[in-house]
Amino acid sequence: MASSTAATKKAANGSTPQIDPRYACFKIKIAPSKIHRWGVYTTEDIPARRKVVEYIGERINRRETKRRADSSEMIYLFTLDPYWTIDGSVNGSGAQYINHCCEPNLVARIIKGHIIYMSLRAIKKGEELTVDYHFDKKVERVPCGCGAPTCRGTINVL
Repeated sequence: MASSTAATKKAANGSTPQIDPRYACFKIKIAPSKIHRWGVYTTEDIPARRKVVEYIGERINRRETKRRADSSEMIYLFTLDPYWTIDGSVNGSGAQYINHCCEPNLVARIIKGHIIYMSLRAIKKGEELTVDYHFDKKVERVPCGCGAPTCRGTINVL
């Protein structure tokens, strides 16, 4: 299996990115998504309330976070705390391809400086893994394409 650095490079070159199995607790894969570009799918059933995958990448400060956010259309930035952000596009685990949904099956938890995606409910083999991004209502409004019955129409919190 490709390293996460190779996975990021492959994705940029148009090939299928890969999950780094060192950070996944279940068998998951990346494939095209109906929600947005790539998505992460389970290839086995996942019980409720279990660690699924860790979101990893380069740890960057606020200034670098702003620079990267302003300089790229496709960004994979996850705020860890008021000072640090994790950029999943640099040495990411593949978890950066988990899409937003207004009715997610995962929740992000920050535990001792690690970003862990936990299952909210039992997830069936073949389901796309999703999380509610909870973008701040103060930032630019981003439309949602999750298709959930209770979709709020935006990734931002209202």
